[in-house]
Amino acid sequence: MVKTGIDLIDENLSLFKNKRVGLVTNPTGVNSNLESTVDVMKRKTNLVALFAPEHGVRGDLQAGVHLDTYVDKATDITVYSLYGKHRHPSKEMMDLIDIMVFDIQGVGARFYTYLYTMAYVMIACKENGKKMVVLDRPNPVNADMVEGDILDINYRSFVGYYPIPQRFGLTVGELAKLFNEEFGIKCDLTVIKMSGYERKMDYRDSGLIWIMPSPNIPYVETPYYFLTTCYFEGTNLSEGRGTAKPFHLVGSPYLDNVKVVKILNESGLEGVVFRTAYFTPNFSKHQGVLCNGIEVIITDKNIFKPVKTGYTMMDVIRKVHPKELEFIPPYTEGGHPFLDLLTGNKTLREGKVSLENMLKKMEEDTEKFMKIKRRYHLYD
Repeated sequence: MVKTGIDLIDENLSLFKNKRVGLVTNPTGVNSNLESTVDVMKRKTNLVALFAPEHGVRGDLQAGVHLDTYVDKATDITVYSLYGKHRHPSKEMMDLIDIMVFDIQGVGARFYTYLYTMAYVMIACKENGKKMVVLDRPNPVNADMVEGDILDINYRSFVGYYPIPQRFGLTVGELAKLFNEEFGIKCDLTVIKMSGYERKMDYRDSGLIWIMPSPNIPYVETPYYFLTTCYFEGTNLSEGRGTAKPFHLVGSPYLDNVKVVKILNESGLEGVVFRTAYFTPNFSKHQGVLCNGIEVIITDKNIFKPVKTGYTMMDVIRKVHPKELEFIPPYTEGGHPFLDLLTGNKTLREGKVSLENMLKKMEEDTEKFMKIKRRYHLYD
């Protein structure tokens, strides 16, 4: 069984001796006995402040809900929001601590806000002369495979800040090291490594219990689907939010799902099949309206390519529904449409480049990033 960073805290207590400790975490921050990292750190160190990412420390808020400072009732420790007025910890927050700890389970996807909460905290540690400690955790879609477009920094946002591909194939600790060196953060960083972990493991292989990292990543296999269908968040199709299978489903009232499923099943995509499905979201897009849907069913995760599959789905739906398919406009005046932020460029949305050429560019970016990421491997 894999032991995560928090499981190995006793061997690393010297890092925290006589230090005021801050902790960035959420419900995934637990040890192998499911004891909260908050409780472990409070018992073993001088924990003085908590910092909340999107969804809050306890994970009780939906996507996009902004937070204010509050007191965690279970510990009586003040929680400072990093998903509201402040995305970067302020100097006043950093003055409260000597060392910052990060313990959050990622999903292996570039467009996950927790990664940039970590990066912003690292930047704050550098600016304020504080130490940063990352408690490492598995990449749930394995830390071996890479796929996607390297983000164009002209499209950087809180769902993609650094030039990495959608599926980056690193653990959160390895990614912190890459951010620190490749992108010039240069903070005083320590990663507490896992034991028993191998690169080719996905989360099921780890022996660990899956805890939802956010409300719409409910199942251990959902990260694979998130990498596949998250792009539909930037369109007028539902990505399955408000159903029991978010990101496993895509649909809308206008979708000719029978036709689209037939084309997709004949497209030669490996490790995946598609079926028609019908669903009525309880919230989010098309709330209370019956949607003609597509269910994505992964049959072999070892050969499945989620990003390629998602781009192919978008391409087919565009061709079947050239007038009905719409893209969500920018959230801020002068900003980029949300799909561009998710893909890291405007190519998929504009549809001026063929799917074949988009996938060729993706393969080139994958090879380029593979050479970079190997420098930061902590595991075989």
